[in-house]
Amino acid sequence: MEKCIAMKLLVYGAGVVGSLFAVRMHEAGHDVSLLARGKRLAALREHGVQLAEGDSPDVRQVPVPVVEHPARQYDLTAVFVRTQQIDPVLEALAALEGDVLFMLNWAAGADPLGAVIGRERVLLGFPTEAGIMDGDVIHYRAAGFLTRRVATPIGEPDGSSTARLERIVQAFRAAGINAKAEPHMDAWLKTHAAFVVPLGQAVDAAGGPAALAEDPDAVRDMLRLIRRHLAAMPTPPVPRAFAALQTLPEGLLVTLLRRFLRSPTAAHSGLGRTSEAPELQRLAEQMRAYETRETRPAHTAHRHR
Repeated sequence: MEKCIAMKLLVYGAGVVGSLFAVRMHEAGHDVSLLARGKRLAALREHGVQLAEGDSPDVRQVPVPVVEHPARQYDLTAVFVRTQQIDPVLEALAALEGDVLFMLNWAAGADPLGAVIGRERVLLGFPTEAGIMDGDVIHYRAAGFLTRRVATPIGEPDGSSTARLERIVQAFRAAGINAKAEPHMDAWLKTHAAFVVPLGQAVDAAGGPAALAEDPDAVRDMLRLIRRHLAAMPTPPVPRAFAALQTLPEGLLVTLLRRFLRSPTAAHSGLGRTSEAPELQRLAEQMRAYETRETRPAHTAHRHR
């Protein structure tokens, strides 16, 4: 395999996923700057990124370079923030130069992002690594079968195959990140939102995944809302496996979803955390916007032409 050229990389967002990403890229030899502020900045400067695998008490400290104020230009800025935090981030990114990869829950398409920073700079993606932060220590899940099989999707907003996309995917893979070029990235993000918003809101209302699993009527209502969201999408769901949520019998899907909600995966996923509620609300607003556009009568859309 051709050796990857080191990138000058800004990681915007020093939470769990951004920190894990920064460590991987730093250890792969890239010129990484992890942007942080306040107490998180102080902790990173003193101890570096602190990592523990699973519930292990062994903590590894990785001295990733950290900055409070970014430089002017980067080869790539990777953004790891929550959906509701994006507006001030976009204003800050407008003053920088270089490509920007948005790695977050986002169902509004590339246009609102490109309108602020320039559409030609935008790439879309979604992280598949996860973990929890205990104090300043990040407990990440060990690489398992699911982690190896579920690739981190990255794509151009228009679905094209470009040299920069190929270069980024190659760099991520060389750093141990299971990345792939996704030609339908916008549809992938909309599909994910169509699933995760009803799921997250139902878990929150029930008081946790296990509590939701014990209420089959609530799980059935959640499934029906997921189906409505998928049906309202302007494109077929991506990955195609999500089409099964529209075609398989309702009773079977309710049984499978309840089994998932009782699983350790659901218990350790962070579903139901209060910090998720504002993000789910913003995603729901984004979905309502495109659902309204898609269901609007054709004569209404052309009335003022």
